[in-house]
Amino acid sequence: MPMDPTEIVRLIKEGIPDADVQIEDLRGDGDHYAAHVTSAAFEGKSRVQQHQMVYQALQGRMGGELHALALQTATPTS
Repeated sequence: MPMDPTEIVRLIKEGIPDADVQIEDLRGDGDHYAAHVTSAAFEGKSRVQQHQMVYQALQGRMGGELHALALQTATPTS
């Protein structure tokens, strides 16, 4: 079952409250999204750690309800 993009935004914002989240449905199928997440919580963290924070916020939905997520993360100053 496809995942609604508003649910992706909600989950990320619950896990990373100050996050600015932009979602794009890459294929129109509800399974393949691109996300750009900006948060001050990423300051001082490696790109891998930043991505892990987003995946953790998605509460295990990656690979299940959410098939593919092209993820870009940034800090407000980067």
